[in-house]
Amino acid sequence: MSTQTRGFFGIGVYHPKTEENIGTLWRHAYLYGADFIFTIGRRYRKQATDTPKTYRHIPLYHYETYEDFTVHLPFGARLVCVELDASAHALPATNHPDQAVYLLGAEDHGIPASILAGHQVVQIPSLRSESMNVAVSGTMVMYDRFVKRGRDS
Repeated sequence: MSTQTRGFFGIGVYHPKTEENIGTLWRHAYLYGADFIFTIGRRYRKQATDTPKTYRHIPLYHYETYEDFTVHLPFGARLVCVELDASAHALPATNHPDQAVYLLGAEDHGIPASILAGHQVVQIPSLRSESMNVAVSGTMVMYDRFVKRGRDS
């Protein structure tokens, strides 16, 4: 049985551009052991990309604003922003907190600088400085956490 040695994590998107990305992220969150997913700014509707019906396994929370989201962060959780930003550290060099909540920026506008300030910021290195699909980015972050935290196979 695959179990995380300690901690928990959730992953979500700030003002998601398309609902299909949330369905795909939800599916991969289920595969990599997320405890919850969330959106800030828009609601999720059931998507065809969610073929394993992950709503039966992992809750999705919706927050109208970033302020509402921060009030509901789990006790002890560290917010880790995933964004293309000059202050960001490369994902391969990242140590994942035991209790983490990953916030992804949407492809068209990202996470505002006011939110990035004061939080751990990571980015996924690539050959180009263009944004990556948000569901793919989230999957890569969850995979990186999965590998580095010594999950049993």
